[in-house]
Amino acid sequence: MKLSEIVAALDLEVRAGADHLDREVTGAYASDLLSDVMGHASEGALWITLQVHQNIVAVAVMKSLAGIVLVKNREPDEATMRKAEEEEIPLLISSLGAFELAGKLFGMGLSGS
Repeated sequence: MKLSEIVAALDLEVRAGADHLDREVTGAYASDLLSDVMGHASEGALWITLQVHQNIVAVAVMKSLAGIVLVKNREPDEATMRKAEEEEIPLLISSLGAFELAGKLFGMGLSGS
């Protein structure tokens, strides 16, 4: 499934990486621990988190993730958005909590990564 389809279906707001929404999403991973994501998320996964600092971008690049969704309307700071743009990582915002967002993604046919 294309990231752009998920953005449209779940009414996600794009904060960075709008030119890279054509990526294929292979699954989803929900975690707020960077070390957990580094150890367990699969390439192409969409990462669900409430973390908003620059380090999330570095982890997404290292793991070749499709993008990052910040839950509960959490807003990244300007430096995080700049870093996401530089690294071509889509940074998205959802009003939903992690549990509800994960459930909706599962309902759309994505599995855990």
